[in-house]
Amino acid sequence: MASPSAVKMKETLVVYGRMIKFSHTIFALPFALSAVVLASSEAPLTFFKLFWILVAMVGARTAAMGVNRIVDADIDESNPRTAMREIPKGEIGKKEAWLVVGGASLLFIFAAWMLSPLCFKLSVPVLILLCAYSFTKRFTWLCHIYLGFAISLAPLGAWVAVTGGFSWGILVLSLALLTYIAGFDILYACQDTDFDRDKGLHSIPANLGVPKAMQISTGIHIATFISMLLLWPLFHLGWPYGLAVAIIGALLVVEHKLVKPDDLTHVNIAFFHMNSIISVVLFAGILAGHLTGSL
Repeated sequence: MASPSAVKMKETLVVYGRMIKFSHTIFALPFALSAVVLASSEAPLTFFKLFWILVAMVGARTAAMGVNRIVDADIDESNPRTAMREIPKGEIGKKEAWLVVGGASLLFIFAAWMLSPLCFKLSVPVLILLCAYSFTKRFTWLCHIYLGFAISLAPLGAWVAVTGGFSWGILVLSLALLTYIAGFDILYACQDTDFDRDKGLHSIPANLGVPKAMQISTGIHIATFISMLLLWPLFHLGWPYGLAVAIIGALLVVEHKLVKPDDLTHVNIAFFHMNSIISVVLFAGILAGHLTGSL
């Protein structure tokens, strides 16, 4: 039987994991790993590099989500949908949350230092860009695009970590991630349309209305599909990748069929389940396509 201290530690880790939505790492991590796979054609991939890329991903995301939860704590407290989040509920204090952010930031910077001098130089600017998202909805309805941009740095960073340089080709994968994140973040924001308007917060649904927001989300996800399709010839991927993209296209259609302007009851299914599957399918397709591309 586990000791009381061990049980307490486990409960604490679960609470902090919920605060930073650790489970949502699956949205962006497969894209970063996909970049690692593609970059392995340009430079040798070692366990050392892979390990520190994963550490950097965890550190960066934890820091960014921690800042978001701290900055939005007062807003979350007044929103019935988010009032039970860990900081508004009092399960985690802001001081403790800032300690988590500080520790995660140092972890990210240290991981970047372990990867290369270039990664180390870029680590602080990247961290600032990631954390800045938390303030964007206070002054622009393009906050969804900025969120996509910030997260789309993950595959680019993974490419730089493996190859030590830059390639225009990897920007197509970053564009796929940018539009993928922005598109479903617009759908998710539809839940808070009235609240955001009341509080003077900006989002595409709040500024342009839910029907228009859903049309924009659809257009953005069409760009996601096209970007993913372009990766096929660009990186000489095999037929499994083509199959994966076809599956992703079907999943995106289903996602947009689930959410309607007058019925947002399936938003969470579209957001959590469909998008998790899409990320994993993409990575599986790129890995299999990479392995069969030269056959």
